[in-house]
Amino acid sequence: MERGNQTGVGNFLLLGFTEELDLQPFFFGLFLSVYLVTFTGNLLIILAICSDSRLHTPMYFFLANLSSADICFTSTTVPKMLLNIQTQSKTITYEGCLSQIFFFIVFGCLDNLLLTVMAYDRFVAICHPLHYTVIMNPQLCELLLLGSWCISVTGSLLETLTLLRLSFCTNMEIPHFFCDLPEVLKLACSDILINNIVVYIVTIVLGVFPLSGTLFSYSEIFSSILRISSARGKYKAFSTCGSHLLVVSLFYGTGLGVYLSSAVTSFSKMSLMASVMYTIVTPMLNPFIYSLRNRDMKGALGRLLSRVVPVSIRTLMSSWGHNNEDEKS
Repeated sequence: MERGNQTGVGNFLLLGFTEELDLQPFFFGLFLSVYLVTFTGNLLIILAICSDSRLHTPMYFFLANLSSADICFTSTTVPKMLLNIQTQSKTITYEGCLSQIFFFIVFGCLDNLLLTVMAYDRFVAICHPLHYTVIMNPQLCELLLLGSWCISVTGSLLETLTLLRLSFCTNMEIPHFFCDLPEVLKLACSDILINNIVVYIVTIVLGVFPLSGTLFSYSEIFSSILRISSARGKYKAFSTCGSHLLVVSLFYGTGLGVYLSSAVTSFSKMSLMASVMYTIVTPMLNPFIYSLRNRDMKGALGRLLSRVVPVSIRTLMSSWGHNNEDEKS
């Protein structure tokens, strides 16, 4: 396509994974299944925590909010991708693209900040256990959550609003399955220096600082664990943060892998697959990691399902019986 300035911005084209029509049903079934598992798994985590009074603690309060953020994070990209595959369309409107960028950054940053807050919670629990209930009081937990939301929305607004000043070229093809901000900036015909400065500032504030906080928390946690004399005590202390550490490694490992690789090389299928890992696969794995590695979480999920499943079966049997009686009469 010939490149040139646009006076009125039209639609962007999301090129997705492949142009081969034979593979489209496979990708649709795969990502629909992953999305349903992600939505259901995280929803079960939220319901289990809300319904079990034994899980009304700071750690599970933040976990419920992390699961909510994961549902919203995947919902900003996957439904549109599935719709495009199903309708054989690659288009997304300019307004839709900006909205997707805004909410993607909001919930991505919120995930990041909640993981940092959860690392701080584990730091207090292991390094200052006698003062845990005093430090991690409900007021502080609510302030940390509110602060995470405010910082995420502010950072996303800064990055999204600066896009409004740009004019775009006639080549509107994005080699991705969603409107990724770096890829959208590459299509701009006007100067993007201000946008790049804003991106770097937001990345430092919402990326580097939270990661540094998480690493500091875990360095203190490991130092405290090493000072514990008994092997049983070390195992018990580590098991309280093992699930969170695994989720942190997954989130930062895949996320940093995408942006470091894109900084070195141009966009490729490998970076596209890495994007799938941290935008779709990681939110799907979080419920399994927390439920399978956590005895309290497994117990709460078991109690929740024991209440829900029998009711559903009784309702189904009752409706089936009424239908039979109606047929006989």
